[in-house]
Parts: sequence; C-alpha cells; structure tokens
Amino acid sequence: MSLSIAVRTLASPAGVLLRDLGLEIAPGSVHTLMGASGSGKSSLLAAVCGTLDASMRFEGSVYLGGQRLDTLPTRARRVGILFQDDLLFPHMTVRENLLFALPRGEAKTREALMLQALHDVEMSDFLHADPATLSGGQRARVALARALLAQPQALLLDEPFNKLDAALRQRMRALVFGLVSARGIPALLVTHDAQDVADAALVTRL
Repeated sequence: MSLSIAVRTLASPAGVLLRDLGLEIAPGSVHTLMGASGSGKSSLLAAVCGTLDASMRFEGSVYLGGQRLDTLPTRARRVGILFQDDLLFPHMTVRENLLFALPRGEAKTREALMLQALHDVEMSDFLHADPATLSGGQRARVALARALLAQPQALLLDEPFNKLDAALRQRMRALVFGLVSARGIPALLVTHDAQDVADAALVTRL
C-alpha cells in the first residue's frame, strides 16, 4: 500500500517550516527528503507517526493504503520509525531488546520472530551480546530489526545513518533499502547529507 502525504502547512511557534508539499511513496520504495537542519524534516515524520509536539501545527493529511492516518491515535497508525540514535536498552541483551518490542503471545512464536529479525539484519551471532559491546553499525542493525519486528505498514527513517562512517553508511543504506523492497512497504528517509541521496531513486529537496 502507498503512503500519501499532503502538507498544506507545518509550523512551529517560530513560524512556517513547510508549505504545499506532496509526497506519494509506492510500496517497496524509499523516498528521500533532503534539507538543511531546521527545515522541518523530522517534524514532518512526527506528524506522520503521530508524535508531533503540541506546540506544532500540521494542516494536511496522511493516507496509507487509502486509510487516513493523521486522525488516528499514534499506536493505531502501524508506522515504524528509525532514529539516528539507536535507543537500545543498555541493561538488556540484544535478544531481550528485541523481545521487548514484540507484543505478548506464545513464547515459541515470539522467539522465532526475533531470531528471523536478527537473521534479516545479519546479526544472528550477537543474540546474547550486551549493546555496549557492539559497534555503531551493529547497534544500528539491531535497532532496524526492532523497528521491523513491529511489522509496520510504513517505515520512517530519521537520519539513521548519520553517526556511521562512509563505508558503514553505504552498507546500512543497502540493507534498509533491500528490506523495504522485500517487505513491500513504503519508506520515507529524511537527511541533510548528500551521501544518502546518491543511492536514492526518488528525492525531494526542501
């Protein structure tokens, strides 16, 4: 299902950040939104997933597969988000971090889903690792696995490669783009870095 975003106005108390922006993101594709810091990129993602600060104003609409999202509670939107900070729980192992992201259910089913997610991001050998012992790229992969475990119907990427070196950025982009394509979900990547645009087929510049 496609993700359709129509922004008439996105404003902070200081003024308008975005105006008259339309994005149509097909299933399995990544649309890259590039702009300078403070241009409203992250605020737009917050408007899509339902976490926009109360001081901000969003006028427009967000549709996913024909269903309007911006009128739904955050949890009902089924939109995953990956940040530049991995936000892993430091007191939990990789396994425990991923299981925490899964809803309650039959133990064997949850374990199988968790193991498959680790396999998908090439981190099966780090099941019982402490997050503090992982590299930045490895932590980013675990965070990606956790985001996908929720089985989102769309994925938002808030500069998730920002803290990685050039080689790791390229590998993570390829991994994320490949998983988005394989799962057939639309994804929106926001960035201020030209490196992220190089591999993108669809780019909107603010």
